[in-house]
Amino acid sequence: MKVVKSVLVAMIAFGVAIVMANPAAAVAAKFFSVSSSVGSSGALVVSFDERGLGNGDIDYTLTADASAVYACINGGGNHPKAANKETVNGDVTGGGTFQPKNGRVQASLSAGPISAGGFSCPSGQRLVLASVSYTNIQLTDTTNGTGVSVPDTSRVFFAV
Repeated sequence: MKVVKSVLVAMIAFGVAIVMANPAAAVAAKFFSVSSSVGSSGALVVSFDERGLGNGDIDYTLTADASAVYACINGGGNHPKAANKETVNGDVTGGGTFQPKNGRVQASLSAGPISAGGFSCPSGQRLVLASVSYTNIQLTDTTNGTGVSVPDTSRVFFAV
């Protein structure tokens, strides 16, 4: 009986230590909704609603694979038939910290677009972002260790 009592006390103490060491474990954080779009500048925009949060600040990270096509546009607003366009690929990241209201964060984060790198246009033409796409989009609540996959998104600004 004495051994059972000692084991029971040890198990309770261990359980209390686990809960005290990680207060976020008691939070039932869950993404209720999430959507993606491409803003007018070509940036990835992810809007989300996460519920079941405590009262402290919540940190988020946003990551995605990006592919962008940059092109040269002449003074008449056209893309010349020449091969003066460039596709660039890379990763984009963003993040932010938000204060929950009533255990809920409704917010948006953005990331990107990736730059054209060293691609440039000849004299008399301007460099534009023709199109961009984002795949493998991940939104993570780093405070509570929860994450969600976000739908891929893309946008065409100029047909080239």
